[in-house]
Amino acid sequence: MSCGNPHATDCVEVLELVYGFLDGELDDADRARIVQHLDECSPCLRQYGLEQAVKSLVHRSCACEQAPDRLRIQIVTRIRQISITYRSSGPAD
Repeated sequence: MSCGNPHATDCVEVLELVYGFLDGELDDADRARIVQHLDECSPCLRQYGLEQAVKSLVHRSCACEQAPDRLRIQIVTRIRQISITYRSSGPAD
């Protein structure tokens, strides 16, 4: 995905790091780059909002139990694969 505007950090890179950003797993420099990009790029901000909503929904639905590490890794891996495929091919119209 790209909004077509030049940014210091590419849209694709921002969206690849969005889960790390949401989980607080990025260092200060990466967090600052993501925040700056989201302030400048409404398509990425919209996608960030969707990812944040999904994460919040999953958290509310599964707050009582924690998934086993192996299952969690499989789910995260699959989400990233789908996300990469979606970004590569773009949304279906």
